[in-house]
Order: sequence, then structure tokens, then C-alpha cells
Amino acid sequence: MAKRQARFTPQEMAADPRLHDHSPELWSADLAEVPRGLLTSAVRCFAANGFHATTTRDIAESVGLSPAALYVHFPSKELVLFEIIRVGHERVLEYVRHPSVLDEPDAAARLRALVSRYTAWHARHHVTARVCQMELAGLTPEHYDQILELRHQTNDLFRETVDRGVADKTFAQSDVRRVARAMLSLCIDLVRWYRLDGPDTPEQLGDFYANLALKMVTNPD
Repeated sequence: MAKRQARFTPQEMAADPRLHDHSPELWSADLAEVPRGLLTSAVRCFAANGFHATTTRDIAESVGLSPAALYVHFPSKELVLFEIIRVGHERVLEYVRHPSVLDEPDAAARLRALVSRYTAWHARHHVTARVCQMELAGLTPEHYDQILELRHQTNDLFRETVDRGVADKTFAQSDVRRVARAMLSLCIDLVRWYRLDGPDTPEQLGDFYANLALKMVTNPD
């Protein structure tokens, strides 16, 4: 969602349909109700106002707690951000490493499944995905390096999928790195505008983007 000069209040965020998605399903089942609620609140705050403009009071107030209560579960605001971004990157990587992708021998079908699943995940969890993409600068260097490794694994999967199709001549000859980067950008950019109450379901958008990705690599003849 677009930022504005004035900050969103907890009440506005709770009522804003653009900040409602399936992000609460991402947190570990081992976490108690309070830290799970804090993570959900933090995701909305970071997505609406940005990491640096969000206070611990903003996060805690949304779940009816005092600012000090946050530190019982997370020693710092940056660790809250890191947990959100780490979980988001791990979950999407797990989602695209599905047998429908990894075990598919046909290059075109594999690319279709990969782009469709990657897009649908970002749409279904677009609030967390927005934080994962837009708030990386708030991480410490050590935490950023950990996230970068996860991003490299996702990038490698896209490049390997395109490269396989080029090698067996299913796809046209192309600059594999640039094509893979374009596909990733296409799938990710939806976090700027997507909302679950819009005209497209995550699956419909995934299918549409998968068709676009195949058009990028289709032989002209």
C-alpha cells in the first residue's frame, strides 16, 4: 500500500482491508499466542508506516499490551523485523520447492508451476511479503547476510528453471540471468498494490503471471 506523510494509527490499520491477508498463518505453531499476535501487529505496522517510523508502542498497542511487554518476547524491534523477514523468505522458498516444481521434467510445465506458486504465495501473504521486500534496510548486517542467502536460493531456482528450458531448446536463447530477474520482479511487485478483496484471487493472478513468464521465453516460431 502507498505510504502517506501522516502515520497510520493502530485503529486505522486494524480497519484497513489492504492490511489483511494470511500472514498470521506463517508464524511457528510453537510460538505462544502473544508473540504471534505481536508479529502480526508488527507486519501491519511496518507495511503501513515503515520499520523506522514504527515504535514498539505501535506494535504492542495493537494487541492491547504495553511497550515493555514486547521485550519479553523480542529483545529489540530489529529482531521482530528479522523474524518476519526470515520466516517470509523461508516459507516462500519451501512453497516453491514443491514436487510440482522440482519433479516436473517438462521445462515449460516446471516454469509455469514455479511462477504460479511464487506469485500466489506473494499475493496470499502480501503484507508480510511487502515487509520482506521493502524493509531490508532495517536489518543488521549479520541478519541481512542471512536473508541474502535465502534470496540467492530462490534466485538460483528461477535461473536453473529457465536455463534448463534454454538448454533443451524448449525456450528461446536468452540472457538467463536477466530473464529470471524479470520474472522475479514481476511476481514480487504485486505486493505494492494487491489486496485480497480485489478482482483476482492469488491463484488466478498466479496463472496469469505464469502465462506471461512463458511468453518471455517462448521461441518466436
